[in-house]
Amino acid sequence: MMERSGRHVHEIRYEPEGSYPYDLEVFRVSELRRRTSKEGMRRTYGYTFYMLILVTEGRCIQLLDFEPCPGQPGSLIVVRPGQAHNFGESEDWDGWILLVRPEFLWSASSRESRPSEFDIERLPACLHLDAEGLERATSGIQWMREDAARRDPGGLSQLRGNPGYPAEWVKDMQAHLRHAFYALLSWVVLPYGRRQPDDLRNQPTLRRFHLFKDLVEQHFTEWKGISTYAAEMGCTERSLTRAVLDAEGISAKEFVSKRVGLEAKRLLIHTDLPVGIIADKLGFKEATHFSKFFRRMAGCTPQHFRIANGHRNVKHLPA
Repeated sequence: MMERSGRHVHEIRYEPEGSYPYDLEVFRVSELRRRTSKEGMRRTYGYTFYMLILVTEGRCIQLLDFEPCPGQPGSLIVVRPGQAHNFGESEDWDGWILLVRPEFLWSASSRESRPSEFDIERLPACLHLDAEGLERATSGIQWMREDAARRDPGGLSQLRGNPGYPAEWVKDMQAHLRHAFYALLSWVVLPYGRRQPDDLRNQPTLRRFHLFKDLVEQHFTEWKGISTYAAEMGCTERSLTRAVLDAEGISAKEFVSKRVGLEAKRLLIHTDLPVGIIADKLGFKEATHFSKFFRRMAGCTPQHFRIANGHRNVKHLPA
């Protein structure tokens, strides 16, 4: 894991040590602590990859998009690219970390041609495995780690004077790891990742909510009024609000505001952009309008939020 610092985004990119070639890396939280300072472990970061954290011992409270995510043995936390994540202050816990580059995953075209293929986006942000599930998941992760550490038994790389991995071996091993990874996650979803036996997305109000959610993700910097979303969806504002209330317990207007507020927090933490520029990127005509919005949502000014969350300009994850 390496932090990239620049004018736009402070983010951790996938950068394994040595010549590790598989786009999937498996290691323990305790290993990360040994190569990272205490200060580094307590910062809030954004990632360019997926990170799955399976807590195996102890308790912790991690932060995912600035919301607490309690962890105990069996807790699985899924961090997606672009989300804000913090491991929390507790050090009395351990677990497995899987770093997954987007390139490692099956492509959207693959899922379209084979609809049965599992989509990682079906995983909830946090779920909990029972003791049996934790044992099975741990076993699967350990096998992936051991397989990823194997060398070409033919020794071709050594014979050719190349300390790396032969291309054919890399391709075959990566395919093996990909199938093992999807087998693990699809199994996790079956007993633990569904709120009800029936797929809630098939209900009309839930389908409406998910369409609204997708539109918000695409247009929240441009479309602030609920009427615009309702018109795009071909429904009334009242029916849209009811769908969001049923799904999230908040109004459609509040849902949009929360998404804008989350992006504001991410930009304040992960970038050096001035508040005025952030306001413009989020669709506010005046920086003062943005500051009032942020204070109402977060209870503090944008500048105070930056200071309180330890924003700083660093180039590398501390060793």
